[in-house]
Amino acid sequence: MERTTCCVVGGGPAGMVLALLLARAGVEVTVLEKHGDFLRDFRGDTVHPSTLALLDELGLGERFARLPQRRVRTVQLPVGAGRSNVTVGDLSVLPGPYNYIAMVPQWDLLDLLADEARREPSFHLRMNTEAVGFLTESGRVSGVRYRTSEGRTGELRAALTVACDGRGSLARTRPELGLRRFGCPMDAWWFRVPRQEDDPRGLVGGVGDRFLTAMIDRGDYWQCTALIPKGTDAERRAAGLDRFLAQFTAAAPWLADRAYAVRSWGEVKLLDVRLDRLRRWHRPGLLCIGDAAHAMSPVFGIGINLAVQDAVAAARHLAGPLRRGTVRRRDLRAVQRRRRPTTVVTQTLQRAAHARFIAPVLRGRPPLGSAKRAQRAAHLLAESRWVRRVPAYFVAYGALRERPPAAAVR
Repeated sequence: MERTTCCVVGGGPAGMVLALLLARAGVEVTVLEKHGDFLRDFRGDTVHPSTLALLDELGLGERFARLPQRRVRTVQLPVGAGRSNVTVGDLSVLPGPYNYIAMVPQWDLLDLLADEARREPSFHLRMNTEAVGFLTESGRVSGVRYRTSEGRTGELRAALTVACDGRGSLARTRPELGLRRFGCPMDAWWFRVPRQEDDPRGLVGGVGDRFLTAMIDRGDYWQCTALIPKGTDAERRAAGLDRFLAQFTAAAPWLADRAYAVRSWGEVKLLDVRLDRLRRWHRPGLLCIGDAAHAMSPVFGIGINLAVQDAVAAARHLAGPLRRGTVRRRDLRAVQRRRRPTTVVTQTLQRAAHARFIAPVLRGRPPLGSAKRAQRAAHLLAESRWVRRVPAYFVAYGALRERPPAAAVR
């Protein structure tokens, strides 16, 4: 019979950060990752200042800085009749050293975390191993059933199982956790176009007729997203790729000479945007964090960094109880009490952005009630250094910053 102290389901950023912190704190932890590697395209590649500061505390700042990356400090939107780009967000107004967002392929970050965690004798990573069910004893989750890519099955018992496997989490099927859904007006398409040296820098937005796009500066290419009305993916693909690219170039005319580098629909990936959260993140023997507990909208681009902060809070609250072998319900409840307010605040702001900005544009209406009001708001952000500081700090650190357990700091 296989046993571990903590079973982490999912080797994404939240799972790997949690496993590293617990292993450094002397807890035996086993991570189950269903894929054979971390190479998945169009994942969230933004590493915000909160995560950069954490890596520094863990002694990984220099190694992370050596990874190929692009540093983004500004958010630009087209404002006014001429649709010229105006800077409406600027992280450089924040104190250093981490006053930027690092754009790093997520697999590089996960490889770094996994390599560091392997230095700890209590850390175990099982790739190609998918959790397919929970073990329960006397009403308590006591581990998981798993299946490998070769078809081998088994059971892994654990004092605590932590679901870090995203919004498709196995834990979300448990009705007692109570999934609460909020409506989203959009889905997102992800694709790439080439970038030239004289292009704008940072994160650049574009607004067209019933069309929204955002482009992330990745050095030699733009990682682009186009927002489309919810549930219209099949209909819009049937309308043809040329029509989509015409809409895109109308919203970002400075990319018109390169948009047709997208040659097929196979290069355009769909993200089914969801916004929801569990009413309860735990039950005896089980805890959900990150997208498993709260699926976030791509608005503000902070979902991954919130998940990492969940992992830090969970490690701080649970390392001691796990070492003692006495994880109680109140320990799990403490994690939710700590992290739920930040989740609620962030999702409330995302819902407001959906209702006041995104949904009106996708319906052909002016955002914020009128074009003049939207233009005044953008100019206020652009012209006032102090006004820009509030959204910049929120994007950088969220509503609440977490500290790792002392035993994990290097």
